[in-house]
Amino acid sequence: MARGGDGLQVLSALDAAKTQWYHFTAIIVAGMGFFTDAYDLFCISLVTKLLGRIYYTDTSKDNPGSLPPNVAAAVNGVAFCGTLAGQLFFGWLGDKLGRKSVYGMTLMLMVICSIASGLSFGHTPTGVMATLCFFRFWLGFGIGGGYPLSATIMSEYANKKTRGAFIAAVFAMQGFGILAGGIVTLIISAAFRAGYPAPAYKDDHFNSTVPQSDFVWRIILMLGALPALLTYYWRMKMPETARYTALVAKNAKQAAADMSKVLHTEIVDEQEKLDQMVTAESNTFGLFSSEFARRHGLHLVGTATTWFLLDIAFYSQNLFQKDIFTAINWIPKANTMSALEEVFRISRAQTLIALCGTVPGYWFTVALIDVVGRFAIQLLGFFMMTVFMLGLAIPYHHWTTAGNHIGFVVMYGFTFFFANFGPNSTTFIVPAEIFPARLRSTCHGISAASGKAGAIIGAFGFLYAAQNQDKSKADAGYPAGIGVRNSLFVLAGCNMLGFVLTFLVPESKGKSLEEMSGEADDAEEEAVGARAVRPSETQMV
Repeated sequence: MARGGDGLQVLSALDAAKTQWYHFTAIIVAGMGFFTDAYDLFCISLVTKLLGRIYYTDTSKDNPGSLPPNVAAAVNGVAFCGTLAGQLFFGWLGDKLGRKSVYGMTLMLMVICSIASGLSFGHTPTGVMATLCFFRFWLGFGIGGGYPLSATIMSEYANKKTRGAFIAAVFAMQGFGILAGGIVTLIISAAFRAGYPAPAYKDDHFNSTVPQSDFVWRIILMLGALPALLTYYWRMKMPETARYTALVAKNAKQAAADMSKVLHTEIVDEQEKLDQMVTAESNTFGLFSSEFARRHGLHLVGTATTWFLLDIAFYSQNLFQKDIFTAINWIPKANTMSALEEVFRISRAQTLIALCGTVPGYWFTVALIDVVGRFAIQLLGFFMMTVFMLGLAIPYHHWTTAGNHIGFVVMYGFTFFFANFGPNSTTFIVPAEIFPARLRSTCHGISAASGKAGAIIGAFGFLYAAQNQDKSKADAGYPAGIGVRNSLFVLAGCNMLGFVLTFLVPESKGKSLEEMSGEADDAEEEAVGARAVRPSETQMV
């Protein structure tokens, strides 16, 4: 066995374990939290146009209402602010209290806030939006905890041979969450549209938005509680990860007992060896020490900056897909549809993009990450995203003329494919593998929060930047922007910079977590010196 072969038997057993049922249980439990995260974060973009029609329509105008810029930014962005705070807080807490209990807290918070956000109340449109934003912030706070905890749980349960694929499979649940958001919205909007038919806005300003459509967005948001609730029960039945119990809680006996049950094999608890390992110099430095900066400083800069740049591009596209679809006439003008038809068409477009461009990319990563490695996938992804964004931006006029829309959507789908078979997956995986166990969840939280800061810039910035350069053609209430074409050039630049910064991040394919983090280093040196006394040690055990 590689370095760490003289380490704890419980960790060696996990590293060498064959793929078995508990691995899949861990993927489902950690992955369903992530599925819920994605559903809750992305479903709001499907219903923002509906919220605008219900609460901000002036029937004397020729076009249906839309959310004012500040309200649209708040509704779309407030969950991201909560997520950023949650990633930092729960990431830190996961290293202090353990992965199991903290993951349970985040799930319960998500259940409560999903239901509460669907019950948003108020006598005025502003009141409803304010309560919605309040609950979406705390929903985001719970979602934030899911990032560092699900990645850390999976990396600590996995064997070293297929660890990348297992963490990627957890992350791939994000694709299914986005897809589920689209499908649920499709079903609910289609059902209400059939039950309560309504004319297009241009034919009847008042009746094109039926009163029952207020239930549509509430049901969609509240259904986000369901997967988190189901996951909670299974999560509480799983033991704490052995790496946390041994290396952070320093309890070799408990770690050996837990993993003996999980792996169905006898594991010796080696408390003395563990004490030697956790008191070694490589296992005592803190996050803000010069030792951490020397060993992992550049790694943390690499994981945080690449995630930051990726999310600027990823979220600016994802949240504003519907605007791009409208710009290329894939979704008709708002006044030619009723409120529920608009929701139906937006969700249909997002579901198609998720099916064709989003979901396949994740599974390519799962299949290939332990073959070609994290580094190559991230470089390829950033490079191809740059190419496709430039391919959309340079001949932008060509894509927006009639007859060329399908080509635009195909190019757009490929950008997504290479985000997911690329940095969107690898930036989630690598921080869970390269830092020491006692700082793993914290460092993943810092990297993820850096990504969410990029998402906030992407979401808010793009909302203004993508506006038409001619103020008279910009959306109501917005200043003139730089236009979609120039925005795509900016995003291509972010991807190129991400490509360069990827060189700061080490390759972790096929190595044990202790080898990557250096936790095995000093312990192994001591173990080599102790080999001569091995017989007396075995008698003591």
